[in-house]
Amino acid sequence: MTRAEARVEPGGTLGVFGGGQLGRMFGIAARQMGYRFAVYSDDVGGPASQIADVAVQGAYDDEEAVASFARQVDAVTFEFENVPAIAGATAVKHTLVRPDGSLLHTVQDRTREKQGLVSIGLPVAPFHAIASAADLEAARERIPGAGVLKTSSFGYDGKGQARIADGSELAAAWTALGEVPCVLEGLVPFEEEISVIVARGAGGDVAIYEPFANEHTNHILDVTVCPAALEPAVAQEVERIARAVVEGFDVVGVLCVELFRLPDGEILVNEIAPRPHNSGHVTIDAHSCSQFEQQVRAVAGLPLGSSERVGPPAAMSNLLGDLWSAGAPDFAAALAIPEVSLHLYGKAEPRPGRKMGHLSATAPTAEQAAARVRAARAALTGE
Repeated sequence: MTRAEARVEPGGTLGVFGGGQLGRMFGIAARQMGYRFAVYSDDVGGPASQIADVAVQGAYDDEEAVASFARQVDAVTFEFENVPAIAGATAVKHTLVRPDGSLLHTVQDRTREKQGLVSIGLPVAPFHAIASAADLEAARERIPGAGVLKTSSFGYDGKGQARIADGSELAAAWTALGEVPCVLEGLVPFEEEISVIVARGAGGDVAIYEPFANEHTNHILDVTVCPAALEPAVAQEVERIARAVVEGFDVVGVLCVELFRLPDGEILVNEIAPRPHNSGHVTIDAHSCSQFEQQVRAVAGLPLGSSERVGPPAAMSNLLGDLWSAGAPDFAAALAIPEVSLHLYGKAEPRPGRKMGHLSATAPTAEQAAARVRAARAALTGE
């Protein structure tokens, strides 16, 4: 067995860089399968650290501390993609790192990410990189109409973005974003935002979940519905793209592909996240093997589980800190609604826009599941 195919048996220790809710849910799945769980984070009191066997607080660019952590685990993965690349490069000298840190280097910069997607033949919206004022004119020529200017690095949930009506607003938008490296993307008149969770094992096996439909509010995911209502040919194209991404980037782990469905059914790749994704939380209650169990299996080098949904359609709604503004939510009222599940992340301080947890619901149809999970969230505040 090669190092790339190496396996960590239950009883071993799996580690994660990052202490948030995605790490926490990875840890819960790891413990369920008999693994010890270790966290390295710059915030040791976060959701993942609360359930860890080993919790280390340190800077991600502290090579000595990262190396010490890596020697304590049999394999390590990432909870979010903005972990400095040096952490993965240091850890791989001492333990298995899945996915390879080079993928993080690619997706940490929108220009590299889009160029990477194009290089493996995948469709993306028109884009142009802006590294200096000298690039503005070429960007205007490439995308003269409406667009979205995004910082190349460290943007999420709508942060680091500016929408422009046409090229005449580009210079002012770039200045407003701090004149840092950016990517101008042509505004896509999409019909729907969808996502697909895909896992690839150490042996090259691939598991692809059915596509989900996503609704956003203020650039933050609000509700996910499973499955998305797609024509069979469109669903096949989504599956093709998902497989192409994990195979083209040689991923070992779990990855989310975020996509736009255009009115004519064409699919464009918006971005990729080399980790479990907020939209994939619905798999915890709706599928035989959740995205987090798949992550454990992939990181440990075990065969992947089934990606099939085992019950009726499902929906997930995020619970943001705003819901706590008038006091503690009425969880009993939400849970009185049939087929509703509550997942809280252990965050002590609710803040507007902060993801505190989520609700899941199942129902005979996807539309009914969405209505049920919305009703449960409304019940939290007596609406």
